[in-house]
Amino acid sequence: MKPQNVLAPRLSARRVAWLLIALCAVVFPSLSYADAGPLNLTLSLAGITCVGIFVLAYALVMSEELLHMRKSKPVLVAAGLIWAIVAWVYVQAGMPEEAEIAFRETLLEYTELLLFLLVAMTYINAMEERRIFDALRAWLVRKGFSYRSLFWITGFLAFGISAIANNMTTAMLMCAVILKVAEGDNKFISLCCVNVVVASNAGGAFSPFGDITTLMVWQAGQVPFSGFFVLLLPAIVNFMVPAVIMNFFIVNRQPAALTESVWLKRGARRIIALFLLTVAISVLCHSVLHLPPAMGMMFGLGLLQFFGYYLRRSLPRSLERKRVRYSRRGDWKKLEQLGSVVPFDIFSRIARSEWDTLLFFYGVVLCVGGLGFMGYLSLLSETLYGSWNPIWANVVLGLISAVVDNIPVMFAVLSMAPDMSEGNWLLITLTAGVGGSLLAMGSAAGVALMGQARGIYTFMVHLRWVPAIFLGYAASVATHLFINASMF
Repeated sequence: MKPQNVLAPRLSARRVAWLLIALCAVVFPSLSYADAGPLNLTLSLAGITCVGIFVLAYALVMSEELLHMRKSKPVLVAAGLIWAIVAWVYVQAGMPEEAEIAFRETLLEYTELLLFLLVAMTYINAMEERRIFDALRAWLVRKGFSYRSLFWITGFLAFGISAIANNMTTAMLMCAVILKVAEGDNKFISLCCVNVVVASNAGGAFSPFGDITTLMVWQAGQVPFSGFFVLLLPAIVNFMVPAVIMNFFIVNRQPAALTESVWLKRGARRIIALFLLTVAISVLCHSVLHLPPAMGMMFGLGLLQFFGYYLRRSLPRSLERKRVRYSRRGDWKKLEQLGSVVPFDIFSRIARSEWDTLLFFYGVVLCVGGLGFMGYLSLLSETLYGSWNPIWANVVLGLISAVVDNIPVMFAVLSMAPDMSEGNWLLITLTAGVGGSLLAMGSAAGVALMGQARGIYTFMVHLRWVPAIFLGYAASVATHLFINASMF
């Protein structure tokens, strides 16, 4: 009887520890690849304290809209506290170098992510400043498409653009078009917003550059660059199934045509070409030279800086030529616009990056890096992927990403590094990417549109279409399992 009495509390404590880390590691894990340390701290007071700190930080992140507090703040503090506790435990155990090495490994992984995202954000901001996205919006507005045409055009554009730009920027661009064309028709606007959120999340699932989750899987070496493209058909299915259902609820009217002209700023097309070149260089760095993709992206940032220098130095000559040309034509409107031209400043584009998001990733990476070093991720991996079929585990994690952002979910899986086939790595990439479409708060695109179309596109409006979106989710998973069966 005595051994049973001793064992029972041990199993109970283990179960409680698993429940706590399952909540925080699935809800908010990181890109850290540091293995569990030599000390198993999962049942220690230090370990449970760190889990509590992490859960509290995540609760504050989830309350961002209510508290009006940036999401990076709580996780930055939590990261510092967790690693301080980890370091103290290892100092007391006479192994301070173990914690230091683990911290440096975790920090290196974050640094690669930071540099990659910083360059991508800078290029997107540069293209926005050169009015590339404004020109696209103006073209759609001038065409005077019917409501049904606008629904499908914005959906397909969101799907396509999000394969190279982040889903939040893509969704906001399409929402701006919808708000402009269908002004006053709140029912149609909300329907289009739901469609755009689903399309932008699906479009990012089949491209290594389409979403941070796919980027993470690619950088971790789990799937080669070209391997993601087999998810194209499942991603299309994920977008098309709910879109076809919503299509029947559109009152097809012809909105009044609007006149809006937008001129691209000088160098806009060349910046697009530089961005594509940077992407190609990044791919070659990783696949041919076996260097981190961040190196190629930073090289591309250097090219953009040189081009920005050229634009600044040649601006006076360019303005003078245009002034003479417009004066001869008598185009006083364009002459007036020349007076508002400002030089291109690359560092202002860098400054406009989403620093709260980048710092938030730092906190996430370091927090779960510390928890993983304590042994929690090994415990979770053993329980989740050791007891379940990986297919079901990946499908469930995708559903969890409807409540939690898909990036932390993918971070958890990468941190646990389960032994899975390439087909299963692609499955978790798909489900984590598109699962966030089930709820408005499940992805950055949904959260952004709730702010942009405030009072029109809401959490409850999106909730009405969950059955249709879930059908798309299930159909995309089934499509992947069927057409890519040989990869499992």
